[in-house]
Amino acid sequence: MSEEEDYTKALEGVLARTQNSELARKAVGVLLIAAFLGAAGWFVYDLLPRRHHLTITGGEITGNRHFLAKVLQEVAADEGVTLKIVPTKGSIQALEMLESGELDLALSQGGLEPGFDDVVHVATLAPELIHFIVKPGIETVHDLRGKVINLGGKAGGTRVVAQSILRSSGLEEGVDYVETNFSNDRIITMRREQLPDVVVNVSFQPSFIADFLVKERGYRLLEIPFPGSLALRMGWVADATVLAYTYGIDPPVPERDIKTVGVNLHLLANANVPPRAVQAVLEALYSPAVASQSRIVLDEENIALPSGFPLSPGTLAFTARKDPLLSPEVMEQLKAAAGLAFSMVSGMLIAVRWFRGKPIREEFHDAEIKTRIAEVAAIERRLIEGRADHEEADRELAALRLGVLERLGSLRLQDSSLVGTLLAAERGARERIAL
Repeated sequence: MSEEEDYTKALEGVLARTQNSELARKAVGVLLIAAFLGAAGWFVYDLLPRRHHLTITGGEITGNRHFLAKVLQEVAADEGVTLKIVPTKGSIQALEMLESGELDLALSQGGLEPGFDDVVHVATLAPELIHFIVKPGIETVHDLRGKVINLGGKAGGTRVVAQSILRSSGLEEGVDYVETNFSNDRIITMRREQLPDVVVNVSFQPSFIADFLVKERGYRLLEIPFPGSLALRMGWVADATVLAYTYGIDPPVPERDIKTVGVNLHLLANANVPPRAVQAVLEALYSPAVASQSRIVLDEENIALPSGFPLSPGTLAFTARKDPLLSPEVMEQLKAAAGLAFSMVSGMLIAVRWFRGKPIREEFHDAEIKTRIAEVAAIERRLIEGRADHEEADRELAALRLGVLERLGSLRLQDSSLVGTLLAAERGARERIAL
């Protein structure tokens, strides 16, 4: 006998002894049933509706992103998501908070270095426009030399993007211009004579800060030429236009449609946010209610435009919701689910059998009755051949008849006609005796 056969035989022996022990059998049976019930409970729990509580930032409270976050907060409540808005000083701070887990979601502009391991891409929304809001007398990019330019907070993405554009225009910080880093809130509260010559803002149009500076402080908008080479060097930029009269009619600001640089706005998330929560947020984001209240056109076709971060599993689930119901992938999943269900049912039956112990063989008495019929036939044959004493044969037939009638209530027969056959044979033998 091989070593493998020895192990198999030993294992079979252990299993047999375990099953013969009532305590061990019940313990194993209970554990198996509990495991199957636990697995079934987990699947049911996974199907139950959820209420998600997440944090989100749209940057400074005077920005368009904050307004979009407020709209999303209201609409997402109907999708089972409670959003708490946390103001931040800019996209860089938002990314740092996403990375550390202090934030769950953030509306962040493109053009930033994606050096974060725990940040994922949820959606690309739409291009924001870079606004160079300038004092009168600044007509071209060349006029920015020697000026004070406010690039927003050092923790904001506006500064990173604006510096890239200024460098591509041949302007170097500290040499060709002086940088300041006032927040939008600070700009609004400053006296006119304290304001910088230029305020750079990244926003959908109309920009809140641009609207304020144009109407309350007499600023204008500067056109930023968009050479194709800029897009080649910076994949996150796009050609954009600020429409005439956006910020004023008399005087018109701008007087005509002007070119500027567009920067994609992204919705990012911490990698640990549950995919189902991300999917619920996306259902709200692309709903008609958000488009109506924010007046921002969000094209779902652009959802996966790259931000430099990996796609969230929730985004993949959201985009797959329109796939054909019985696609090959779904069929494979159904097959797997059917296999799992079959395995669970089979396992449950095995557990129940184990719990009950060795199967009880159901016994029938057909063979016994057939033996009695054969005995009656043998008695009748002896009578026919004249080899049987009639009195003895009568006693034997009576004993057979009584034995069957006494056990009639306990007999288990597959062929219920056997008793009738036996009694008919017994009457025939008695008739033979009477001849």
